[in-house]
Amino acid sequence: MAKPLWSCPHCERTFANRNQTHSCGTVGALDAHFARRPPAVRELFDAFVARVRAIGPVTILPEKTRIAFHVRMSFAMVMPRHDALVGHLVLARRVDDPRLHKIETFSPRNHVHHFRVRSVAEIDAIAEWIAEAYAVSEQKHLGATAR
Repeated sequence: MAKPLWSCPHCERTFANRNQTHSCGTVGALDAHFARRPPAVRELFDAFVARVRAIGPVTILPEKTRIAFHVRMSFAMVMPRHDALVGHLVLARRVDDPRLHKIETFSPRNHVHHFRVRSVAEIDAIAEWIAEAYAVSEQKHLGATAR
């Protein structure tokens, strides 16, 4: 059974770990991220959200510079651009693939994979990694005692 989430007493954001280091910030308005973007970029974002929600419940956190996706921890983020979504997925393993333009390794089970998607087909092409990142957010890659 998973440990209860800890809520920051200042910003009320939830975390898997008590006293998790973070920057308290107010969650902004989602629509503000799309104010100067073509409607197709919002449609692309909505397709990304639908892909995530098909896996399970998620909290979407529109922050100042990005939109984060959170279950027990944040596992994905996107930033709308003029013709695409740029973002990253947190995976417990390193995936070397030309669709990923940068990989940052923080620990043996914490690899941040950066992507750019310009179409729903490109979201579909990374769907397996989105599901894997969602499972990381649920902390399924950790032992039962760690959750």
